[in-house]
Amino acid sequence: MIGSHLARRTDGRLADGRDIYFYDRPERPPRVISDPRDLDPPAIASDMRYDRLLDEWVAVAALRQHRTHRPTTDDCPLCPSRDGQWTEIPEPDYDVVVLANRFPSLVPAASSTPVDLSPRPDEDGAAPLVRPNVGRCEVVSFSSQHGIAFHELSPSQARLVVDVWADRTAELATWPNVEQVFCFENRGDEIGATIRHPHGQIYAYPYVTPRTRQMLRAAQVHRERHGGNLFADLLAAEQRDGRRIVRRGACWTAFVPVAARWPVEVHLMPERQAASIDELTDDERDDFVAVYLDVLARLDRLYDGPLPYIAAWHQAPVRDGRDLAYTHLQLFSMQRSANRWKYLAGSESGMGAFVNDVRPEDLAERLRELA
Repeated sequence: MIGSHLARRTDGRLADGRDIYFYDRPERPPRVISDPRDLDPPAIASDMRYDRLLDEWVAVAALRQHRTHRPTTDDCPLCPSRDGQWTEIPEPDYDVVVLANRFPSLVPAASSTPVDLSPRPDEDGAAPLVRPNVGRCEVVSFSSQHGIAFHELSPSQARLVVDVWADRTAELATWPNVEQVFCFENRGDEIGATIRHPHGQIYAYPYVTPRTRQMLRAAQVHRERHGGNLFADLLAAEQRDGRRIVRRGACWTAFVPVAARWPVEVHLMPERQAASIDELTDDERDDFVAVYLDVLARLDRLYDGPLPYIAAWHQAPVRDGRDLAYTHLQLFSMQRSANRWKYLAGSESGMGAFVNDVRPEDLAERLRELA
C-alpha cells in the first residue's frame, strides 16, 4: 500500500523484460500480470558525453529516433488491452500505470558498481570524455481514458498520481547511479509529445542537472548573504506583492514569477519547505491537487482551447543540497497568443538569454479573471 489513500501497487514484467507497476485503488481485485506479446529485448545503445565548455553531460541515445510517434487512437500503446489487441498495458482496465520506457534516454546500469562521471586525473583536460549511459526513464499513464486531460481527472485520481510520483521518487532515489529524480508532463503536439494519451514521464539522472545546480548555487549564496531559504523568501515576497498571484490555497500558492521566461509560466510552491514530493504531507498533497487542477483549467480557457505545456517538478538531488532545495512545480507554455508562438531563436538558443513578450503581471491578472 502507498500513500494515505492506500493504493495497492502490483509489480510485473512485460514480454521484453521491462518493469511495469500498477497502482490500483484497494477496491480493485488483485492482479496477476501477464504479457503474451512476443517482443525482443530492447536494443539499447547509448552513452554519456561530457561538454567541457559548459560543464554539462549530454546523453546520446540514437535508438530514440525509432520511438513511437503520434499513433492513432486505435494503436495507442497506453490504452488498456482489449478485444485481443495487446498494448503496453496488458490489462483491460487500470487506475495509474508506470512502465519502463521502451525507448529510454537513460538506461539502468548493468551492475550496482557506481559509474564515475568525473574526469580522471590522468586524462587530457580537453580530450573527449565518454561514459556509460546510466539512469532510468519511466512512463506514467495518468488514466485508462484516452481523451482526458489532466485537469479533467477527478481530485481522487489526480491525488493518486501525486502518490505515484512520490512513490517512484522515493524508490528511484535508492537506485545505484541515480543522483536526481525528475517527474514531468509534456502536453501537446507543439511541445513535442508523441503520444496523445494522458501521461507523463520520470527521468532518474546519474548526475545533478544543470538547472538544479544553478538554483542550489543561488540558494547557497542567498543563505550566506541573507540567511534563510531563497525559495521561501521569494514566495513570501510574491505573496506580499500580490500582483502575480493566481491562486492561494491552504498549503500552496500559484503565481507567475516576476522574471518569467515564457509567455505563459506559473509556479506552484508549498508554504513549507520539502526537499522532494515524497516529503509532502497528506494535507499538502490534497491542497496541491485542488490548486493544480484549477490552474490547469484556467490555462485551457486562456486561448479557448487546449494549451500545450510542460509541467516540471523541481526536486532536490538525492544526496546534495537537500537542506537548500524546495520542491515546487514549474508550468510553462510557448504559446503567447491564440495563434502565435514563442520560438527560441538567436538570443535564447544561442546565448541562453531570454526575452519575454508577455508581462508577468498581465498574465497573472488574466488568469485570475479566468477563475
